[in-house]
Amino acid sequence: MRRPWRAVGTWLLLVIAAVACGAAVSMHTTTEADYRVGQSGTAAAQIERAGLDAPDTEFVVLSRTSGAAVGSDVRATADRIASTIRTDSHVQQVGKPATSPDKKLMIVPITMKSVADDKDPDISAITRTVDDAQPRAPGMHIVQTGDTSMNEAINTRVGDDLGSAESKSLPITIVLMLIVFAALIAAGIPVLLAIASVFATMGLMGPVSLLLPMEDSVTSVILLIGMAVGVDYSLFYLKRERQERQRGASSADAVEIAAETSGHSIVVSGIAVIVSMGGLYAVGDVTFASIATGSLVVVAFAVFGSLTVLPALLSLLGPKVDRPRIPLLWRLSRRMQPGSVSKRLLGPVLRRPVAALITGLVILGALAIPALGMKQQTASLDSLPRDIPAVRAMQQIGGAFPGDGPTAEVVLQGDNAQTLRHDAKIVANNAVSTGDWKKVADPVRVSTDGRTAVLTLGSKAPEGSFASGDAVHALRDTVIPQAVASSGTKWAVGGGVAASYDQMEHQSSGLPKVLIVVLGLTLVMMLVTFRSIVVALLTMALNLLSVGAAFGVLTAVFQHSWAESLLNFHSTGGLISWIPIFLFAVLVGLSMDYHVFVLSRIKEKIDAGLPPKLAVREGVQETAGVVTSAAVVMISVFALFATLSMVEMKEIGVGLSIAILLDATVVRLVLLPSALALLGRWAWWPSRGGRGGAARRPVDPAPYTVREPVGMG
Repeated sequence: MRRPWRAVGTWLLLVIAAVACGAAVSMHTTTEADYRVGQSGTAAAQIERAGLDAPDTEFVVLSRTSGAAVGSDVRATADRIASTIRTDSHVQQVGKPATSPDKKLMIVPITMKSVADDKDPDISAITRTVDDAQPRAPGMHIVQTGDTSMNEAINTRVGDDLGSAESKSLPITIVLMLIVFAALIAAGIPVLLAIASVFATMGLMGPVSLLLPMEDSVTSVILLIGMAVGVDYSLFYLKRERQERQRGASSADAVEIAAETSGHSIVVSGIAVIVSMGGLYAVGDVTFASIATGSLVVVAFAVFGSLTVLPALLSLLGPKVDRPRIPLLWRLSRRMQPGSVSKRLLGPVLRRPVAALITGLVILGALAIPALGMKQQTASLDSLPRDIPAVRAMQQIGGAFPGDGPTAEVVLQGDNAQTLRHDAKIVANNAVSTGDWKKVADPVRVSTDGRTAVLTLGSKAPEGSFASGDAVHALRDTVIPQAVASSGTKWAVGGGVAASYDQMEHQSSGLPKVLIVVLGLTLVMMLVTFRSIVVALLTMALNLLSVGAAFGVLTAVFQHSWAESLLNFHSTGGLISWIPIFLFAVLVGLSMDYHVFVLSRIKEKIDAGLPPKLAVREGVQETAGVVTSAAVVMISVFALFATLSMVEMKEIGVGLSIAILLDATVVRLVLLPSALALLGRWAWWPSRGGRGGAARRPVDPAPYTVREPVGMG
């Protein structure tokens, strides 16, 4: 690199400018309207236009800590709380304290005033009232719950969980990099470049969100993807540059060789991740659009940094990049021959490739079998952590007060208010007769112009459950059409229960779209990169196998109860519906990092004239340390998510960890080498190898004996 300081300065200015953009333009976040899909989305828009939005509700829940029946003292406390809350200017109405049929619970229902611009009402005064009441009520348990308070509690828990994971992931990554490189500067460069890419991307989300509103959670995805690929790319580049210096190349030549080999692999890997994450746009969902946008930008930053500032730093530092050394780790790494561990595993695979291929297929196939029974459902009250007081209190209300709980809202539209009320009555009676629904207090509300009526029905099944989905389906297909057939009233079914069902259906139908787009584009990309139809098809098959195995493990763990105590969660009998789509895109993208890196090294050997089986052996052994190191970093970070309290985070952690583990072992050390060994030069058809992109330096066909600090491998 001729002007390294210019490259470093340009990179720093770019990062500073991106961060400054974030400071100047705050991120425009999504609103409730952005999540509307299907018929429930239509119903929500109709309710909003008619001015019939149901106000947010809060509850103060009182019980005895002993579990005994509530008495006059509990009612007196409830009355005092209700009296204080009535003075709150943000409250529209406070109902009389109500006792549950089993006498174990008492609630104070609170109706909040509507707030403009889709904002949450101010519940701070209610929270202070509850906090002040608890110390004055010995022997009682007083909890606030409701629409807003539960959302706040969940968001706080998610933020705390992610903050904990983030604070732990950074030191883990640094320690692993120190073990890999045994030198402080070399270990610090990948982490610093990855962090810079993450912060720059977060800064750019402000301006980008003016075009596409972002979810708050996108910052966590940026951190997850950015640290994974940022560390990987720098690791690939640094290890190749060090390897060439160990072989006798000058620092300048080593950087140039790394740029032509590992640099090329980084570009292809980056495109693969961008293609995979970009496939999320096919879902047509604001959540996945946010994830895709954040991922695309952070990967682009990581690739750009690896191709500009990283070689510039290596040109400036030269051999000093291996300083200061960590004495014990440095001596241990120098004694290890490259690929010493993988060499022992790879030998039997290449001696008996048919047996190895069958064994690998059986392992992944067996792990994938449970995925055939995978069920998807939306997040619900039952899937939330039960140690959150607001969640537990809402679950208590649902169990103790049969008349309360999740609801659906049937929107009826016509020209006559009397006809709409009559139709609403018939719909309610027919729905209740099915056994899936129950009546609620004040079930019908009519707009001031008399053209819209909203019927509220109570669901007997929990929101997000399979039973509630079946009930919504029957309501739409049978109950309502039969009830309004003679009047011609227009209708739509919305509300919480229907919205959960529509969201699940929308996301479930998105998985095939993402699969087709991602695999199709990946196939084309591999075909263009390696000029081989066989390699492209093999890549697609291996991706499907590893993802299928990860889905199988997820299904076996989270759809059943045997792992509940191990991972501290409550199984609801299905996976959260957005998880499979997210995991598929991430897993294909991240697995392509290793795949492209290993295949590129093997192709170097083929182009240099090595026999196919020897090229496979040398290519896999030379990349073993880098791939294993990168895999260990990813698995260590992803495994942290399995320790978080939200079941979605646990599913992400388990899915990513298992998939990377399988990809770095069974796929890389068994399936890929055995398949390439069996195919021979036909693996590179139609190019057949030997043409198109020969390595810059001739490759010695004899096994390498140069010892380098490989770290892990």
